[in-house]
Amino acid sequence: MSHTISSTAFIFAYTASKTPSATEYPKMVPSPIDFPTISSRFSHGAVQRLILDRLSENSHLLQPPVNNYCVYNDPLTIMIVGGPNARTDYHINETPEWFYQYKGSMLLKIVDDGQFRDVHINEGDMFLLPANIPHNPVRFANTVGIVMEQPRPKDSLDRLRWYCQECGEKVHEKAFHCTDLGSQIKEGVEAFKADKEARTCKGCGTLCDTAPKPSN
Repeated sequence: MSHTISSTAFIFAYTASKTPSATEYPKMVPSPIDFPTISSRFSHGAVQRLILDRLSENSHLLQPPVNNYCVYNDPLTIMIVGGPNARTDYHINETPEWFYQYKGSMLLKIVDDGQFRDVHINEGDMFLLPANIPHNPVRFANTVGIVMEQPRPKDSLDRLRWYCQECGEKVHEKAFHCTDLGSQIKEGVEAFKADKEARTCKGCGTLCDTAPKPSN
C-alpha cells in the first residue's frame, strides 16, 4: 500500500482565526480527535503563550538526543521540541502526527513509498504526517516547534528504525508500546549506540551512524 504524500495537500502557511489562552487550549480539543479543526483554531498568539510559559520553567528539559518537553498528554500529547537534536533513527507511528514550527525551520526526513524524501517545514508552517510513515525530524539550533500526537491504541506499536547511510537498507528496528515517547526514544537511541552488531549493515557492512553528520 502506498503512502505517497502530496506536500501541497498537507503543508500550508499558518492562518489564525481565534486566539485562545494557553489555559483554554486543552479544553477546545474536539472529541473524537479532529486535526483540521484543531489547526483552524490554533493561533500564533496561543502558541506564543503556550511556549513562553512552559519554556521559562522547563528549558532545561530540552536536551539531546530528542530535545522535547511534554506539555499535555490528555486528550492529546502535545510536545514542545527544541534544537539541535542528535538522531539518526526514523520513528514510525501507527497514528498521524501534526507538526507546527513556531520559531525557525526544521527538516523532516521521511521514507515515502520506499523513497527517501525531505520535507522542509518553515516558521509558521504546519504539516500533517500520515500514520506509518518513517520519519526523522532534524531540528536546528535556536528553533522551537510543537508536535501533536494522538493517544496510542492499546495494541499499537511504535518503532524506531535505522537505515544504512551508504546503501539505504534497513539496519535495525526496535518496537515498543508508547507510554513516554521522549524517554523511550532516548533509551532506544542509547541502546543502539552501544550495540555495534545492531549498527552493522547486513548488506554492505557499513557501521551505521549514531549522530547526524554536518552534511546530513
